[in-house]
Amino acid sequence: MINSWVIPIESEEIINFLKQEMLLKGICKKILYQKIIESAAKKHQIAIAPEEIQTEADNIRHQKRLENANDTFAWLKEEMVTPQEWEAGIINRLLAQKLAKHLFEKEVEPYFAQNRLDFDQFVLYQIVVLDRQLAQEIYYQIEEEEISFYQAAHLYDLDEQRRYHCGYKGKIGRWNLPPRLAEAIGNASIKQVIEPIAIPQGQVEEYHLLMVEKFIPAELTPERHQYIIERLFKKWLESEFDSLVHNH
Repeated sequence: MINSWVIPIESEEIINFLKQEMLLKGICKKILYQKIIESAAKKHQIAIAPEEIQTEADNIRHQKRLENANDTFAWLKEEMVTPQEWEAGIINRLLAQKLAKHLFEKEVEPYFAQNRLDFDQFVLYQIVVLDRQLAQEIYYQIEEEEISFYQAAHLYDLDEQRRYHCGYKGKIGRWNLPPRLAEAIGNASIKQVIEPIAIPQGQVEEYHLLMVEKFIPAELTPERHQYIIERLFKKWLESEFDSLVHNH
């Protein structure tokens, strides 16, 4: 039994609720992921030192502005978690991070070199409308210099925020775009307006006009280094999970 505030809830009720909400499979998958991580960490002799736990706990306290032990205990009580359970969760996260680094640290640079184009970024402007004919008319008006891309975006774009910002989509990576858009951008010149591209969205199609204002070549920054480790680790975890499930 779990005492939730003052209302007792049976563990079986939690499981039934997760089933009813179609959440149980995802929870079970995360539990199996943790078992895979623990097994691999043991195999590679990876452990978490007490000072690492303390540092991470202090970081969490700082983020949540928990100024003293009483604040921390009150927060844990509100979350229905014991200090021991909180520490176990910290260990699980740190173990995953250390294992990921151990397994894939040396693979980051080769992966980046092989997939460098995927990490290119663009300062992108975009106009999205729902009508093919309107999209073509906007394109021709821009080409004939009857209206600028920015003016057209301010008038026609579906997205309110982009209208306010005259079509500014932001700095975006190739991997964040649908394949058709990524391919078109990769073949375009700076400031070139790309003809409307149809992208299915549910039962309708959106028509995208694109313009790249700036091309940002990929660099292996510390943030991207960590992203690649996490990406490779996630792929490895999924592979280990599939193997575990299919062998039972």
